[in-house]
Amino acid sequence: MDYLKWKLFIDAAELGSLSKVAIASGKSQPQISRQIAELERECGARLFQRNGRGVALTEVGQRIAPRVRAWLASTEQLASDLQATAGKPVGTVRLGILPSTAHPLVTTLYYRLRQQFPLIQLSVREGQGAQLETWLEDGNVDLAILYRQSPVAKNGDVYLAEAATYLVGTQGDPLVAKPTVRFSTLDKLPLVTFCRPNSWRDRLDQLSVEHGIALNVEAEADSLSLQLRIVANGSAYALLGPYAIHSAPQDCPIKASRLVGPEIPRYVALAMSRLGELTLACKTVMRLIQEIAQSDATLSNSRK
Repeated sequence: MDYLKWKLFIDAAELGSLSKVAIASGKSQPQISRQIAELERECGARLFQRNGRGVALTEVGQRIAPRVRAWLASTEQLASDLQATAGKPVGTVRLGILPSTAHPLVTTLYYRLRQQFPLIQLSVREGQGAQLETWLEDGNVDLAILYRQSPVAKNGDVYLAEAATYLVGTQGDPLVAKPTVRFSTLDKLPLVTFCRPNSWRDRLDQLSVEHGIALNVEAEADSLSLQLRIVANGSAYALLGPYAIHSAPQDCPIKASRLVGPEIPRYVALAMSRLGELTLACKTVMRLIQEIAQSDATLSNSRK
């Protein structure tokens, strides 16, 4: 199998556009089209269907994509392992993250890698919970930092910290003036929260039924920045963790009050893809993430 051709196949599948693949690879679009056509002839089947927005995988393409990703990962791992025989971790680590964990956790990770392990290249993709889960299952990322609802870690997850849930309102709002606010306060309160499917939304719905209150979700947005802006102008409240609150820009005046009665803890987890094996570079990144999380007070404190 030709590694470069199949790498091109995966790039086209993920970007959904041959022109974007051409830009990323420094080639012309006709060159990319010819290579895809050659690959399809070798396979004896169409791998992509063309549409108005670019390309999408055919049924055959969808069926083989996970196996191709796993083969590419194992090939890259072999190359990295050969280079790492001198004890130096080498290679690309693909990390999926929630937007709220980008800073300071991942920015600190990036700088430590540059200083201590310059042969490791970090490739970071942002997404929400369900999307990160899909990327892990399909092998699109090697590792992911995401929230879990269960207090017990499963499937090899490493829990980095426990994070409380806060009701977030605009600065000066009396509802969030005190350090804590009861869960019953959410009854019919205008909220902005993440889009479905979302395990966090499911848990909130379950708790609202158990406590006899009605959640009033007036806006849905997977964009954390948009949620914070909506909250800052007083249009609605949000339910967020300390990392998300800490990421609010200085010109976004917000105030947070921890939910109690009941408290709603979530668990910041480091999850691993079950496709392929962890390279020395992946293990190194995992260790650094755990070290940074242990020393980062943001995981347990919000903006006051």
